[in-house]
Amino acid sequence: MTTGYILSRYRPRYVRSLVYMLQASEYDIRDYLKWYHRTKDFARVEKRKHLVKTGKALLLLSIGWILQWSLYGTALALLWLRPRAPEFAFGVILFAPFIIAYGMVIVLTTIRFFVQRPVEYFLLKQARKKLARHKAVKIAIAGSFGKTSMREILKTVLSHGKKVAAPPESFNTPLGIRKFVNELTGDEEVLIFELGEYYPGDVSALCHLVDPQWGVITGVNEAHLERFGSLDLTAKTVFELTDWVGITPLYVNGESKLARENARAGDLVYNRHGVGAWRVEDPASDLTGTAYTLVKGGTTLHLKSELLGLHQIGPLAVAADIGFRLGLSPKEIERGVAATKSFDHRLQPSTDQNGVITLDDSYNGNPDWVRTAINFLASLRGHRRYVTPGLVEMGDAAERVHREIGKELAASHIEKVALIKNSVTPWLAEGLAQAHYDGEVIWFDDALSAFAALPHLTAKGDVVLLQNDWPDQYA
Repeated sequence: MTTGYILSRYRPRYVRSLVYMLQASEYDIRDYLKWYHRTKDFARVEKRKHLVKTGKALLLLSIGWILQWSLYGTALALLWLRPRAPEFAFGVILFAPFIIAYGMVIVLTTIRFFVQRPVEYFLLKQARKKLARHKAVKIAIAGSFGKTSMREILKTVLSHGKKVAAPPESFNTPLGIRKFVNELTGDEEVLIFELGEYYPGDVSALCHLVDPQWGVITGVNEAHLERFGSLDLTAKTVFELTDWVGITPLYVNGESKLARENARAGDLVYNRHGVGAWRVEDPASDLTGTAYTLVKGGTTLHLKSELLGLHQIGPLAVAADIGFRLGLSPKEIERGVAATKSFDHRLQPSTDQNGVITLDDSYNGNPDWVRTAINFLASLRGHRRYVTPGLVEMGDAAERVHREIGKELAASHIEKVALIKNSVTPWLAEGLAQAHYDGEVIWFDDALSAFAALPHLTAKGDVVLLQNDWPDQYA
């Protein structure tokens, strides 16, 4: 560790860096401490994003600064009072950064135990009572990936025949759902909830709050494996939803191997070929969207969506089936599917002034969605570029996952692959080499450098896929 790195712990902005690390880690102490101990240069903590000065952040900033200047003041006092024993003052200065960093943990734990938890318990109890009285059909979505996309597809399609409400953005935690519940008017006919899972018991706790009658499991994979430790525990957590869904259908994504293997008899397994008695005919997908025909008995639906990729057919079929079960007409379902379009940062297309098409898939950071995005890019004509920093939270599976992605990229014959230097992209490059990739691999020090270089690497009609983002807390 260089002198500059050591001195970065004594910068005036050191406390701000610590609070930013806590905030970016969503105040998860385990993630914060992992990040803290692998950080060498605290001058480079805030790179991609910046501290949002919420009430909690401002409180922690104030406490951190008080700790910082109290320790340095103590060191000066010791030098003044005991000038012949400066080792005591230097000892305080030496350990001050660590005392501040762990002091933040103690303060946060104290606030959480004595203030936050009692307040949360009361607020969540009120939200649970309000939901229990609500007469709407409640649909819960769980899975390692694809939850937000499924939520938005269901909301869009079902809204063409029912009054539907769903939490915005990533309101998939107890407090996020509680905030959404407080805004309900009471006359909604369908409520859709996305259940976030980071640790065992999370899905069950959210189901206790929501008490869903319907459920959708979008898949199980290595996303968040670093936190769960094993895929078996990941699957067990996701499938906690099965304990809450009654005799109404539980839809399970059959294109996810682990989800399919954990499905129960009687669950409705969906995929790009259909769901239940519905079967898909004449599927096609390009940069204008996805079209197919859905057939069951004497009913035929001609469906067209602006969503990209054949992997979207399964979720759209689920929305159609739920719509029929809730009483929507064929025309309402067709209009609802036609209204679906690409979501922010999820295979979202845009064309710049030079005619270069960008597919922004920066929020789909998991192996299954990476594979579907690569397959879609490979199906397009013209020159194609793939830009990625790799995937985070893959735990012990990181090397295997990235080597497999590299091999799939090689098989897709995409002309150029741009890699962002970090701890995982060397494995991706090794996968490309092992599969004898015959295109060009371009390395960049960071994502900003890659984005700046893209105009010089592309021409009109080229397609660029931006795959995943790389948060500051990962090396």
